[in-house]
Amino acid sequence: MNAVQLSAEEFRALADRVVQLATDVYSGLDGARAYPQVSAGQTRRAFDEPAPEEGLKGTSLDALADVIEMSRLPTPRFFGYVLGSGEAVAAVADLLASVLNQNVTAWRSAPAAVAIERQVVRWIAEAVGCPGLVGSLCGGGSSANLMALAMAREAKLPANEVGAQPGIIYCSGEVHMSIAKAVALLGLGRNSLRRVPVDERARMSVSGLERAIAEDRAAGRSCIAVVASAGTVSTGAIDPLEPIAEVCRVNDIWLHVDGAYGALGALVVPEKYRGLNRADSLSVDLHKWLYQPVDCGLLLFKDPLAARKAFSYTEDYARVIGAGPDEDFAFFEESMELSRRFRALKVWLSLRYHGLGAFRESIRRDLEHAQHLAEAVRECPELELLAPAELSAVCFRYRGDHGPEGLDRFNAALLQRIIENGVVYLSNASIAGAFALRACFVNHRTSRADVAKIVPEVLSAARTILAGARQ
Repeated sequence: MNAVQLSAEEFRALADRVVQLATDVYSGLDGARAYPQVSAGQTRRAFDEPAPEEGLKGTSLDALADVIEMSRLPTPRFFGYVLGSGEAVAAVADLLASVLNQNVTAWRSAPAAVAIERQVVRWIAEAVGCPGLVGSLCGGGSSANLMALAMAREAKLPANEVGAQPGIIYCSGEVHMSIAKAVALLGLGRNSLRRVPVDERARMSVSGLERAIAEDRAAGRSCIAVVASAGTVSTGAIDPLEPIAEVCRVNDIWLHVDGAYGALGALVVPEKYRGLNRADSLSVDLHKWLYQPVDCGLLLFKDPLAARKAFSYTEDYARVIGAGPDEDFAFFEESMELSRRFRALKVWLSLRYHGLGAFRESIRRDLEHAQHLAEAVRECPELELLAPAELSAVCFRYRGDHGPEGLDRFNAALLQRIIENGVVYLSNASIAGAFALRACFVNHRTSRADVAKIVPEVLSAARTILAGARQ
């Protein structure tokens, strides 16, 4: 037997031990800290060792206890960022996906995996109200947004053969940072981003967009794409998609919708997303509001030919020779990825196990959690909301007579103390230049009781800081 190969008995023993560890993690989540008590020095000391020349065999797993202890566990009181909670059936599927080790690049290399991914793509497109859109899974919203803008550039201002030419991408000031990264990587330059003003609800101004396009056209500039948000990362604001789509149609501009966070809200409140089906491309992160383990992003688009125009470039060693429209299908002709893991298996199995209705109900509960927290903040005289709770993100802060800069410093210190206390985990956002505490509910484990802990924890941490300042 090869030195790296395991017997069936060895694999079963290792798998059983890992499954027991995973079971212990899941069973202990209710009582676990929202963030570990650990420093960078501790993690460095725990794992700083030379690569072993001789294998440790079964004892190599002993260090997994440290990995778990020093990890941020998926507790029901983690409300930071926009990070899904890692559904258990999907985690089991990830193990099998690694065992099968499919390279989901073309049907001939992974027949079942390609068929399942294409089915999952259809399911998600239909679920968010965009039947007929096609696409592929990817690492996350950043990759999906990059590919979408590459398609837009190639459709409106071809660059693959001669290089990038100057062109404008329109977005609001609330757009995700991946858009600025994408235009830099595509050679358009960040100066090509035209930031459109937003309204009082942090949504892109349609009239502002029309003015910006008219000004650029009058100046002889090429207009490539508009990036609208279906749930901004800070507040969950949804841009007015229907009128933006009409502006794009009239001006022959590509419409990309960044729905990495919010698009799956369309399962519950489709009325908020009118016009989503008019997008030329749409990014969705299933590892956010579909609770899948990372990574699991998705790019949907209307026109496969546009994707092939942007990404198709094949040497003879990879050329697909098939007998039919399915057997000659290749994801690498429609994506920047060549090697692709079997991401779809976890989504497929998770949806089959629970049913789409269960996910719809969990998303509905997340929306309710946000409204409950927003109401609790409104009822607390020490706190104030800084933005409407459009979806499942709530931005607020502790009031005080510190002045704007002092208030920002106080709330930043408050956030640090809350995280250190470990009962709940919040993140932060900047709302009209003000530092905000931010709770985002994309966690299928969260209960009403977990939400009820947030305000008391904030107030307790604030009292501790204020008491220390008086000493």
